[in-house]
Amino acid sequence: MSLKAAYVTLLTKTSYLAGTLVLHEGLKDTRSKYPLVVMVTPELPRGCRDVLEKRGILIREIQFLQPEDGVHTLAADARFHDTWTKLRQVNASAFHVQGSCSPRVFELEEFERVVLLDSDMLVKENIDDLMEISLPPDGIAASHVCACNPRKFPHYPADWIPENCVYSAVPSPTALPPTPVDFPRPYSQLNSGTVVLRPSKELAKRLYHFLATDERISTFTFPDQDLLTTFFHGKWTALPWYYNALKTLRAGHTQLWDDDAVRCLHYILADKPWFGRSSKEYKVVNGWWWAQYDKLCEELRAQDVEGWKLVSSTVVR
Repeated sequence: MSLKAAYVTLLTKTSYLAGTLVLHEGLKDTRSKYPLVVMVTPELPRGCRDVLEKRGILIREIQFLQPEDGVHTLAADARFHDTWTKLRQVNASAFHVQGSCSPRVFELEEFERVVLLDSDMLVKENIDDLMEISLPPDGIAASHVCACNPRKFPHYPADWIPENCVYSAVPSPTALPPTPVDFPRPYSQLNSGTVVLRPSKELAKRLYHFLATDERISTFTFPDQDLLTTFFHGKWTALPWYYNALKTLRAGHTQLWDDDAVRCLHYILADKPWFGRSSKEYKVVNGWWWAQYDKLCEELRAQDVEGWKLVSSTVVR
């Protein structure tokens, strides 16, 4: 019997429609055996849903999640609104949304395996092997964060410096990443762009209770990945960098990076290729995204002119 599994991403606004479609194109072009499921919130316009449906993408409508009432002030923190929703994308038996925001994270028990992907990613090589890798009991798999902070963002943790970055210790593109450890602290932190998990209602219940009650939640700099890092402390397996190839690694870790080794490129930070604000240092990796987007547009113009107009209106060269 073949494994029942899916890739899952979240789309909450029209400005990320192009990214979601390019993600889907990459999975198709690399001949993935598994579908992409796109979770959408009620605010997403009908036109976006139409484009996804015409591309043969599975859509599941979900509601925004909120924390448990009366526990802490997380609900007032705008940074966490999409975090709750992102986690809900693996919520609901058989994708049936009950219309409430009760904690049911990771409840996709109709699937044996789910791989969460951010919608600002480009799949360059087949990543279906993620569906088969071993996971710790009640654990997940993900890639490490890059803790170099090359742009010197003042709100990033003080210990995010190159000396504490796990990728500084990876000597070559094929070398395995270090096992997550507590010192230096960034070695224990994951990036949530690619997360491999085994759905479980019991795990869901524990995760949402943690999110609703743990005092550390309001201190998180990166809501979803800090949540997963903390909750799955000691229970996450490190994936090689190329399953979540952060675009900043290409310039920051030249000993590690190999263009031909990249399987899934992650366009982290606010300057997405289609927003028209990217710097010259990302010209090569952005070119990969534009090549896939141009191919997509050729198909859209031939098959769905209205969809092509909508997608094009969200893209800036």
